[in-house]
Amino acid sequence: GLEPLADRLFDEQPTFDPLSEAAAFVDAEKNVPDAEAALAGARDILAERFSDDANARARLRRLYWDHGSVRSSVVPGKEADGIKFKDYYDWTEPLASMPSHRMLAIRRGEAEGFLRARMAPPEGEAQTLVESLFVSAPGRPGGDQVRLAAQDGLKRLLAPAIEGEIRFEAKKKADAEAIRIFADNLRQLLLASPLGQKRVLAIDPGFRTGCKVACLDGQGKLLYHDVIHPTASSPAQAQQSGAAVLALMSRFGIEAIAIGNGTASRETEQFVRALPLPAGTIVAMVNESGASIYSASDVAREEFPDQDVTVRGAVSIGRRLMDPLAELVKLDPKSIGVGQYQHDVDQAALKRSLDDVVVSCVNGVGVELNTASKQLLAYVSGVGPSLAAKIVSWRDEHGAFPSRQALLKVPRLGPKAFEQCAGFLRVRDGEHPLDASAVHPESYQVVDRMARDLGCAVGDLLRDASLRERIRVEQYVTETTGLPTLRDILAELARPGRDPRREFEAFGFKEGVQKLEDLEPGMKLPGVVTNVTAFGAFVDIGVHQDGLLHVSQLADRFVKDPSEVVKVHQKVMVTVVEVDLPRKRIALSMRSNPEAGRAKESRTGPAAPRPPRPAAPAPAPARRPAPGAAGGGSGFNTAFADAFRKKH
Repeated sequence: GLEPLADRLFDEQPTFDPLSEAAAFVDAEKNVPDAEAALAGARDILAERFSDDANARARLRRLYWDHGSVRSSVVPGKEADGIKFKDYYDWTEPLASMPSHRMLAIRRGEAEGFLRARMAPPEGEAQTLVESLFVSAPGRPGGDQVRLAAQDGLKRLLAPAIEGEIRFEAKKKADAEAIRIFADNLRQLLLASPLGQKRVLAIDPGFRTGCKVACLDGQGKLLYHDVIHPTASSPAQAQQSGAAVLALMSRFGIEAIAIGNGTASRETEQFVRALPLPAGTIVAMVNESGASIYSASDVAREEFPDQDVTVRGAVSIGRRLMDPLAELVKLDPKSIGVGQYQHDVDQAALKRSLDDVVVSCVNGVGVELNTASKQLLAYVSGVGPSLAAKIVSWRDEHGAFPSRQALLKVPRLGPKAFEQCAGFLRVRDGEHPLDASAVHPESYQVVDRMARDLGCAVGDLLRDASLRERIRVEQYVTETTGLPTLRDILAELARPGRDPRREFEAFGFKEGVQKLEDLEPGMKLPGVVTNVTAFGAFVDIGVHQDGLLHVSQLADRFVKDPSEVVKVHQKVMVTVVEVDLPRKRIALSMRSNPEAGRAKESRTGPAAPRPPRPAAPAPAPARRPAPGAAGGGSGFNTAFADAFRKKH
């Protein structure tokens, strides 16, 4: 029964006498024993109205985003256990400019119970804003009561609600940025240069149990496996291991050696490079992230039911060198290790984004129909896991597909699925010369017509550039085949079936640098980018611990987004800036003068206090916010809106 009192208190602020007016609402039976209790109830009603006011919420939300800060502190007593979050024990940063990785780091610290975090505008500004919206008679008894209601509504209802909204939106924004970075890194990793169909000897290094060796043919089929001990303390064992490697290379015609970059990798690489290898043998280090996950997966068990996990892991290392895309699609992308706080972001959104990247890469490169695994085929547009299994089953039963058209013999692969997938599948040495190209079968007749008009065969068009130069694509435009499509076809005829990925380049780390203790500031070393984040990039320089290229050390110019400068798998030359042996951290630089970027690399300290703002113009009379209704209207709110726009 106190709503009429609340209405009058708000509407009649300049003239309202709170105690005398509230006395009329005293009723012990309604639990309103005195005038103060009646006023308290009326203020509660107003506080809830203010909290529900859409205009107030919108203004506060904007205040938080534009001028709010994120403040984090350590939970008392957790200083030692939460040492990895030490940078955030006393941290303040503007919300508007806070990068995604710091937002996610603080949230992780909160989730693990080491940090407390708050998001709030500058001290007093939220209260000033709310009072200016609802208090029309400051200094008057009625206005003072409304001010108390506004303060209560802000502290008890509005501030927690807005902070919750801002936290959600800030997390969503940070998630989107982290997912974008992960997707870009994954794309670069999947599109890494393939060695191609060469016979490979793959080595999964190890100290105690030795190195698992797997010999693969040009299609990635396992031919033989063994264990060697090149890092053994016994010279005899090391000598036997060297002889075994050379014998395997001769026996299976090995053309390249792939060495996993895990434990004992540099020692194993040094051992291999010291052997009298046949001329032209490629020795390459291979990122083995996720290989152990693959080796224990259902996919690996299905491929190699009679082999243990060590053999499967070695095979995966060798295949990654031959064709990274074909091998990595067998893994959950999240296990590849190129993300940023990947377990903290929206998992459904992350999966959608990464799946889209895999599909895009697979279809962009194209898939060899007669050698592709069902895992790779499943990512081809129009195929999916079920049809992929049927394609492989048909291939196992009937042999290689002689043409793309033969796909229609696969059970349940109808014309619609064929239309979607055929252009992304390749058949080398197929019945039609274009079966190995990206030209879709529905466009074969256009190319056949071009060849007839020139008096040659389709194969001649693929081989002879002078013939292609005589083609005038405009004369082949039809209702179903436009000029852009014809130009794409002509471009494909010039490079039929060419892999769009970069050509493979052999890479080697600097000799004599194998562990952290070998590093010294000022050293210039070759490295490979293993991960790109919002704050920089990580680089493998061959010491079993990636170094950090902070964003301020990426170039001599300002860099906002590290992915503008470096990509995953990119070969770079870096300078060692600092080595922290106790924490196993390496600071690297690509600047011509690394010291010039050191000051920028240190994190920004707590934000300085904001100078006081100029006082707002005198307000006009406030309007009453209807319960649950959106704010707006004229009078005082209009005056405040005008002042707010002028200042911002």
